[in-house]
Amino acid sequence: MGKPPWPQPGDGGQPRAARPANSFDTTGRSLEIPRLLHTGNSIQIRAPREKIFALVSDLSRWPEWLGHYRYVRTLGAGEKGSIVQMAASRSGIPISWVSEFWTDDKALELHFLHLRKWTKGMKVVWTLTPTRDGTRVEIIHDLHFRVPLLAWLAEPIISGFFIGNIANKTLAAFKEHLEK
Repeated sequence: MGKPPWPQPGDGGQPRAARPANSFDTTGRSLEIPRLLHTGNSIQIRAPREKIFALVSDLSRWPEWLGHYRYVRTLGAGEKGSIVQMAASRSGIPISWVSEFWTDDKALELHFLHLRKWTKGMKVVWTLTPTRDGTRVEIIHDLHFRVPLLAWLAEPIISGFFIGNIANKTLAAFKEHLEK
């Protein structure tokens, strides 16, 4: 079975037919370096989205509810919301990041824009979609790598090792807290 015609990871977002054929790649894979990290983590929670939004948008209480979070500190005001420093731990490894945080009270969404270090420019959006059994909570992370040549190294570390672990723990902890 051949590769599908739609974009695949590492193909620069172009359909196969649109990619230049002037490479020496004989495997059928693109030699382009991935420039975008895109991940999604989700969970079903048996609670109304308004109740979930009220809880998850209170960042100051995250360390109380999320055992892997060490602290959340408000550093000041940003253009759209608050500048926050957040710190968690992944298998005993301490990590921290600084983001601008704001909510969309109409859409019931949380937004984060990472401002520093390796994840500078990463956009994170929490969406709350009503379902028959409650709410589907999804966390989407999008990052355009500033140094594309290092994307092959940074993507599995940032996405696979840190984001996936912390996002899944966060979602599971909120589910447990909300479904008590």
